[in-house]
Amino acid sequence: MPDYLLIINPGSTSTKMALFDSDKKIAEDTVRHDAAELAKFDNVADQYEFRMLGIDSWINSLSVDTTQIKAVIGRGAPLRPLEGGSYKITETMLSDLRTMKFSNHASNLGAIIADHLGKRYGVPSLISDPITTDNFTDIARISGVPEIPRKSRAHALNIKEVCRREAEKLGKKLEEVNYVAAHMGGGVSVAALQGGKIIDVNDALLGMGPFSPDRAGALPIGGLVKLCYSGKFTEKDMIDKLSRKSGLLAYIGEADLRAVEKRILGGDMQAQLYFNAMAYQIAKEIGIAAVVLRGQYEAIVLTGGMARSEILVGEIHHYIAFLGKVITVGGEFEMEALAAAGMRYLRGDEKLKEY
Repeated sequence: MPDYLLIINPGSTSTKMALFDSDKKIAEDTVRHDAAELAKFDNVADQYEFRMLGIDSWINSLSVDTTQIKAVIGRGAPLRPLEGGSYKITETMLSDLRTMKFSNHASNLGAIIADHLGKRYGVPSLISDPITTDNFTDIARISGVPEIPRKSRAHALNIKEVCRREAEKLGKKLEEVNYVAAHMGGGVSVAALQGGKIIDVNDALLGMGPFSPDRAGALPIGGLVKLCYSGKFTEKDMIDKLSRKSGLLAYIGEADLRAVEKRILGGDMQAQLYFNAMAYQIAKEIGIAAVVLRGQYEAIVLTGGMARSEILVGEIHHYIAFLGKVITVGGEFEMEALAAAGMRYLRGDEKLKEY
């Protein structure tokens, strides 16, 4: 009999869905949502019924016995700081997501939709390694300003899945090895992964580390203070500017890395400069993570959508080659990571934690 796992991964303008039979993906689809339609909802959680229309249509199109669904796994959203691992979806978690207690992020819908589908099919629902996975050491939390502690907000799901696969190639478990891992996508997370735990990472959501195609990254403090008090921006405007309208987009008007590369190949020196600056900043952050691990790691792993760019990876290599072995794993494996978490739970290899 099959062990079906239903995977739900909401993004800002899309919802990814997949059906796995144990570790094998047997169906996958992505529903694209009109940005104008989504803009009508102030709270992402209110998009639930709108998004369920596409999900239900996809599920109904599958030629499978839904009574064989064993679990539903949703993408984990920004929640309170949580130790890594998988978590049972509870009413407390759902309340925090619906009330935007920690963030109004598209992934808030991951647990909300998974909970609904789990109840529909009478099976467990869970999340795994959410964005706020936090195994920081005490010293890593200190920023220099008591009112502003450093936070762990990163692409934990993909980072841990890719490093888990690399550990398996060595015949080891993730908990037995260390890696410096850089997830490079819409945001950039560079993590020091020690024994399967992210002990330090830049805040990829807002405020630290390298700039990305559309995020600001770390900024000179004096200039930021002046900008905030210039009278040109509200708090909401500034958050929007720094999280969605900065980086390459602000410098050259383009956030699609493929389009940027075309401009570079066409001789656009400005595009080349800012592209190289992004690579430079990513490389510097990798150096920081290498220091955190005191040079004790198996390899540096470059992953995420931007890791498919040979130009970007090559530029980063110029700076970090001396730091040791570099492994490139282009793309994202969030759906596979969620399915793998579901199977670890069903096999009894991992117990669900309480939120």
